[in-house]
Order: sequence, then C-alpha cells, then structure tokens
Amino acid sequence: MSAALSPASWDEIAPARSVWLITLADLTLLLVGFFVLLQAHREADRSRLLAGLRSGFGAEMPAPVGPMAVARARVEGYAPGGTSADLGAALAWARDAARDTRTVITITGSTAPDDDVDPRTGSAAILAADRARAVAVALVAQGAVSPDRLILRVAPGQRRAVTLSVGFAGDPENQAGDPQ
Repeated sequence: MSAALSPASWDEIAPARSVWLITLADLTLLLVGFFVLLQAHREADRSRLLAGLRSGFGAEMPAPVGPMAVARARVEGYAPGGTSADLGAALAWARDAARDTRTVITITGSTAPDDDVDPRTGSAAILAADRARAVAVALVAQGAVSPDRLILRVAPGQRRAVTLSVGFAGDPENQAGDPQ
C-alpha cells in the first residue's frame, strides 16, 4: 500500500537528475542555437552581424591596430631642423618590400630630443611629420610604392631619423573590414 504524498514531504524527495546536468544541457542548447543563428546568417553582411553581436553584449568596437612590422629600414643623416637626407637605400628597400601587394609600409618621422625642431614653427612634431612626408613623396615619385599602401606617423623626441617598416595587411580584395 502506498502512502499519499503531502506537500510538506516534497522537499524530502531526491531529484531524479542533478542540477548541474540540467544547467549543462541548457548551456549546450544555447550554444547550438547560437551556431544555428550564425549558419542561418552566413550570407549576411559580416561586419553588421558582428557589430550587432557586440552591441548586444555591450562590447565596444576594438581600436584599429596597424599591421605588425616584419622588416624595418631607417633613413638617418638629417641635420638638426632639416628634412632632407640620402634616400637611395630606403628607395631600394621600399621597392623590394612593396612587391607583395598584401603589405603596407609605415613611415615614422622622428626628431632628436635636443633642439631638433621645425625652424619656422619651433615644433618637433611638425618637423617629424615633414620628414615622414618627404620620404613618402620620394617613394611615390620614384614609383617604389603606391600612396594607398603608405601609413604616416610621427614620433618626436626619439632620434633624428625616419623609420620605414613593412607589415602584412591582408589581401587587397578583403580590405572592407571583414575578418578572414
């Protein structure tokens, strides 16, 4: 003969399944649902889909990071306050580095920490920018690299030089911001 269960005795009944197993099943179903969502939107604009997922989770857009440098060259021999130097070796290096269309060249102009400033403005940052621009103009004028594959930066107060670095930026046809 079986006794009837009263509501007071429900707490004494052991559950048939562990709570962690139910939680694991819920998590697994959520994960499967997420992958089904991604598969269903396979043809959608990836950048818009990622932006929507980021905003849904409250994440901000990551800051753009330039290509990691894999090789460097340096132009030295600048006079204090000057913007001209011998660019022969830098032109040859840039021409060789730019053969691969997946690369970009970052040109960083810099100045020495001691009285290396633009003579008209007294600014080290303007002088560093002028040095980087002069190298970029020479590279483009000599046909070493196209202007859309150049990034110019300034770093005043380091050394009297211009540093060129080549980095892998990816395939040109995939530059719309979509991850690979």
